[in-house]
Amino acid sequence: QIQLVESGGGSVQTGGSLTLSCAVSTYSRAAFCLGWFRQAPGKGREGVASIESDGNTLYADSVKGRFTISEDTSKNILYLQMNSLKPEDTDMYRCAAAPYGGSLFASGDFRYWGQGTQVTVSS
Repeated sequence: QIQLVESGGGSVQTGGSLTLSCAVSTYSRAAFCLGWFRQAPGKGREGVASIESDGNTLYADSVKGRFTISEDTSKNILYLQMNSLKPEDTDMYRCAAAPYGGSLFASGDFRYWGQGTQVTVSS
């Protein structure tokens, strides 16, 4: 029903910025909530940000004010703009989709996942 392909990961210094992209292929965007997740070894999976088809967004407290989720519906691309990056942001980031009504804070709701893109933040 939906396919997700991520890109844009890399290495950056503390305080720097990166933009992640996720190509979204679906016939029914409105049927899904789209989000970004991260899960480093030893950590639980964390919902970073989500966006509904109506444009409403939700963020984890750890990234509020620093990250912005958005999408270009004409190009079918989901973005995560990451500013003021910290070493603790280092992780594998994955875009994901949940059926409409899914919660960013219930990762089990997200049934479709991209392959992941690595973000590394160093001093």
